[in-house]
Order: sequence, then structure tokens, then C-alpha cells
Amino acid sequence: MLKNLIHAMDQAIQELKHWPEKIVQVFHHNDADGLCSGAILTRSFERLGFEVQRFCLEKPYPLVLKKIFEQEGCILIFADFAGRIAPMLSELNKGRNLTLILDHHVAEASTDPSVHNLDPELYGLKGDRDISASTTCYLFAKTMDASNSDMAHLAALGAVGDGFFVDGRLVSQNREVAVEASRQGLFEIREQETGEEYLLKNSKGKFSCVELGDYLDILGGVGYFQKGPEMGIRVCLEGVSPESDEMVKGLKDIRTKAFDEEITRLQAGGLKKTPNIQWFCVENRFLPMGVKTIGVFCELLKESDYIDPHKYIAGFQIIPDEIPNFGRITFNEVKISMRVSPYLEKEIRAGNAMGLNILLPEATNRLGGFSDACHSLTAATTVGIGKEEKLIEEMENILKGESDG
Repeated sequence: MLKNLIHAMDQAIQELKHWPEKIVQVFHHNDADGLCSGAILTRSFERLGFEVQRFCLEKPYPLVLKKIFEQEGCILIFADFAGRIAPMLSELNKGRNLTLILDHHVAEASTDPSVHNLDPELYGLKGDRDISASTTCYLFAKTMDASNSDMAHLAALGAVGDGFFVDGRLVSQNREVAVEASRQGLFEIREQETGEEYLLKNSKGKFSCVELGDYLDILGGVGYFQKGPEMGIRVCLEGVSPESDEMVKGLKDIRTKAFDEEITRLQAGGLKKTPNIQWFCVENRFLPMGVKTIGVFCELLKESDYIDPHKYIAGFQIIPDEIPNFGRITFNEVKISMRVSPYLEKEIRAGNAMGLNILLPEATNRLGGFSDACHSLTAATTVGIGKEEKLIEEMENILKGESDG
């Protein structure tokens, strides 16, 4: 499994080193795992003498991809998304650009030799258990140059930030990078009753990786339209600062106010229910926060006492017509984020309930929407504005075993 992945990475790296272009365009996600991935790739490519142009995306939207792939002769890297849409990227690319995918979500093989899908899911590893995108990027960076092994702590931080534990512990490749960082004196692993606690160590002290992951999520998600992702990359590479602390405090205040108002709205009857799903739409009420925020809000809801633990949780948020540092894009779409209660999580892991990585993409595809990065317990896709209720209906049809049409 891992040996074959490393071999594929090495092949892509050899092609990259011989590519005439020495500018790398890195497109990365805006959560803790995606920011750590972006930081690892930035530093590793700069060490190799490449210029890095970095773009933070909430999702690899088709309209954005079409604009990206208008280019020719470029090096394009997608981190923490795009594994599932390698065929789409292949069709857009048509051999014109060297394209690398460093994801950890459910994946499909590339159909273009110039598109290297290095998603560990294609090599027998589980992205919601064994390996994060940051760990994938770290393995890539270390394969490119052994000196990049000094970034194991960023891989481990991203893995903790993504929150995929088994019995409260990182496992497989994610734990290996944590152990490696610990040997380097940059990480501490503490035993506790519920598993393990992970601490990042630097000249400024020790930091809980769970808390630091939340810190990065706030910068990347709540602060998406307010230069938060750039600050997040700085925090990954340089550590927290009074400036980042001040930004996070202000963003927390914005989020708390928006979340409190939305919870009041849900408790007053704003939560709609079907046989298997409970859902709501925040429309534009979460602006100026990014659409990553709807997933965070659903995460907050999943253990609340007014949520039915037997029903899937779904929230919609309208996608703003802007990508920071990229330009204006007219979407006319909503993002749906889904989560499950602790009860449903156990049912899905036991095979007694359908995983979100099957349910949501299938329903989305029936409506001509866009699906990419979906896990069994967390998932998000996009559909056209006005199709929210129809998407819920299609999921109910799937759960009832009804065929398309």
C-alpha cells in the first residue's frame, strides 16, 4: 500500500523536476488539514527553488477549475480535495499541465497521464482513519527531499485537526508522523483516559493540537474572506503571534453572534424534518464567514439535545460569488454540509447505516450538482439555489432504496 504510493509520488516528482516551468500553483483547502498541507507544500517547494503561488479554496468548484485549466504548461497541485474528481481534471487538462492531486478523500483514477492522482485511498489507505491530506503532503515532501522530514509536526497537527481518531488515538500513517515529530522534540504524546493528547512544542511553549486545529479552522473558515487563510499559513510556519491571536478573537466574536442567532431560529421551528434527515438553510446569514462555517455549525449541533440522534443533519449556505485572490465567479449555488450524531456514527461504522460518502454524492449527482470531498461521517457538496428540498427528497429516496427516476 504505502510502498506503491511512495513509488507513484517519486515518479511524479521526477516529472516535476524536469518540467520547464519553475512556478508551482498550489490550491489547498481552508481547514486545519488544508492549511497545514498548504504550509508543507509551500516550504518544500521553496526549498527546491520553485516560486509558489498559493490559492485557498473552500471547494474545487467546477467554474473555478475551468478557469484554472485555461492555462498551459503549468504545474498545478491540489491539496486536501480533488481526489474524487481526477477524471474531471483529466478532461479539463488534456495533457496541457503537470497536475498533482494530494488528497485523502474517496478517489477515482486519473484518465490523463499528466494528472497524477496521489490520493492514498487509491492505494488501500483510508482517508478518514489512516492518513490526512497533511500527512499525504508530508510524505510527498519527504520523498521529494529528505530534509523536509522536519515538517512532521505540521502533518501531525493537520491529522489531529481533521479529527479522525480510533479510540481517541491517531493510527497508521497519522500516528507515525506524530511519533516522528515527537522524536524530533517538536511534539508530545500524552496518555489519557480517553486515548492520547497531542501537544505541539516550539520556542513559544506547548500547544494543544486540538485547540490549535480549532484556531486554524477559525482563521481559514470564519476568516476566509478576511485574509484568514494567509494568517493560518503563517501560524503553521512561524507559530502563533499577538496579531494572529487578535484576528482569531475578532473572528470568534463574529461566529458566536451568528451561531447564537441561528440556534435561536432553529429552536423556534427553523429545523425541518423528513423521515431520516433534519435540515435547515442559513441563506446568507453567515456572511462574512466562508461556507466552511456551515459544516462547523452542523458539527456543533450533532450532540445538542434538540437534534434527533437517529436522523442525519444537513445544513445549507449560499456560496458567495467571490474567491479571495482569484476573482469573481458567479455561482448561483448552495453548499450542503452533513454530519451525524454519535449514535449514527456507530451505526455507520458498524455497517448498519449508509455513510454520507455514498448518500450525499449520489443524491447530488441526480440533480446535476457537484461532489468531491466526502467522508463517511462528514460530507459536503453543492447544488443550484432552489434545489435544497429536492436534494433532501433524493436522499430519502436513496435511503428507501428507490432507483433513480
